[in-house]
Amino acid sequence: QVQLVESGGELVQAGGSLRLSCAASDRTFSRYVMGWFRQAPGKEREFVATISWSGGITYYADSVKGRFTISRDNAKNTVYLQMNSLEPEDTAVYYCAAGRTYSSRSYYTQYGHYDYWGQGTQVTVSS
Repeated sequence: QVQLVESGGELVQAGGSLRLSCAASDRTFSRYVMGWFRQAPGKEREFVATISWSGGITYYADSVKGRFTISRDNAKNTVYLQMNSLEPEDTAVYYCAAGRTYSSRSYYTQYGHYDYWGQGTQVTVSS
């Protein structure tokens, strides 16, 4: 069982930046695809970004491309989401997720490919 704990969410003004962190409990962290999703009030959970286990492959939702950067530090069992040029539309609870894989080239954009989820961290962007 992998436990994921997100941190870094807070209230920020539009145009500002935040860095979210997600710490994993599993020592095999480096063998998981990691992803970030978000859920705004009244909306479905949506994909934000994903990263392969080596960190060599990343993929982003169109809505955040060019503004957000996903990265990971396997030595620290941590994945990050650097968010720049934040917009009120980015307001949501952000969740990190881990998906098992046997391929160093895998990355997942679908909710169902992930096996473990964190509890989420609130990001609020004021206009």
